[in-house]
Amino acid sequence: MPYIKPERRTKYAKVLEELTGILKALPPEEVDGELNYVVTRILKTVYPLRYYHINKAIGVLECIKQEYYRRIAAPYEDEKIKENGDV
Repeated sequence: MPYIKPERRTKYAKVLEELTGILKALPPEEVDGELNYVVTRILKTVYPLRYYHINKAIGVLECIKQEYYRRIAAPYEDEKIKENGDV
């Protein structure tokens, strides 16, 4: 879960604002590659090069994927079903 206490979030606020500003300013066709680069660099820097840590990093990415789907994609799809009808 990506839920950390609000007081622990403040240390990331400035750098995340700057980073997301950079990414949002890119042409849409460049965002995916640059976001991939940023995330890969973070994981490569944070986790030592050992199978145990590679496995943990992949698990983190999987949890991020599932959380993004649950919090962002699924509600969006539910709204579109209401607008356009189900399949």
